[in-house]
Amino acid sequence: MTTRQRTRVVVIGAGQAGLSAAYSLRRLGLVPHEDYVVLDRGPRAGGAWQFRWEALRLGSAHRVHDLPGMDELGLSFATADHKRPARDVVIEYYDAYERHFELPVLRPAAVASVAYEGLDLVVRSSAGEFATDLVINASGTWGAPFAPYVPGAESFRGRQLHTSGYVSAERFRDQSVVVVGGGTSAVGFLLELDGVAAQLTWASRRPIDWIDHPPPPPGAGARAATPPPPAARGGRALPSIVSGTGIPRNRRNHAGIERGLLVAERMFSRIEPDGVRWPDGSFLRADAIIWATGFRPELRHLAPLKLREKEGGVVVAAGASWKDPRIFFAGYGPQASTIGANRAGRIVARQAVAALSRLG
Repeated sequence: MTTRQRTRVVVIGAGQAGLSAAYSLRRLGLVPHEDYVVLDRGPRAGGAWQFRWEALRLGSAHRVHDLPGMDELGLSFATADHKRPARDVVIEYYDAYERHFELPVLRPAAVASVAYEGLDLVVRSSAGEFATDLVINASGTWGAPFAPYVPGAESFRGRQLHTSGYVSAERFRDQSVVVVGGGTSAVGFLLELDGVAAQLTWASRRPIDWIDHPPPPPGAGARAATPPPPAARGGRALPSIVSGTGIPRNRRNHAGIERGLLVAERMFSRIEPDGVRWPDGSFLRADAIIWATGFRPELRHLAPLKLREKEGGVVVAAGASWKDPRIFFAGYGPQASTIGANRAGRIVARQAVAALSRLG
């Protein structure tokens, strides 16, 4: 028989948003393990970063903002060693953070479902069952990779993989590779594959949103992360993160543009056994297609609550589900960017504690 524990809040996910929420819940007076727990499916600390490819460095991705209170440990991503793999740095820092603040993270704890049982919300996970008053969902997107359907994809004789399955450029040495997507992952793959692959082609369904201004310093623009995006308020499928952040035209990216590497073609219309074909009939032979086309919010475990609208999304207002205000969302949609997730975790924690007070 599965043992069921009782707690007031269950946080699902220990990435940026989940850890920010967990830290803030403790600061607001909740007792770890007694009043709240954090369930994380990863084998170790680091959130989705632990699954990133080895060549990814902190300086080549969107800035990873420090977690609240991280300065107390004498750690900062701004001064981290950018020569080390980003995943190793994040794993190390997040692990130290969890231990220093004694956050109640249980892992591996994959959440299978959240369901109603009387007045309780029951969270079923590989670490056991938890009856709770509130849920803060910070499950992120890494477990829900998205690739658009293109006619003929099933006929391709080469290799197709998503960002989540990418390991290293060496696996594509001397091959003709098509990279699909308009975000930072696509740019990173192209830069890493340059000089390794025999031929590189970049395809995107929309124009690339290059931005010339530098990213804001920590805290700047945080107010913009507070209100939910229109799609979240309307229950529609959420836009990509890069649609709200753009891609910086830094020195490395500018050099790639200048030499013709980071210049995207329009999207091909069909995939054939040996390559891709564009709407004008032109054909490109390809050995591999890398789908750097992003992720969708991972919400399958919330399906029993029937929160989704027919448009495909969840209506979120003031950080909580419109259908059930006991379900909070941290790091949902554009908030999944690191500064957005960080701030969202703090805000949602305050809202959750206020909701607990109303519940008595």
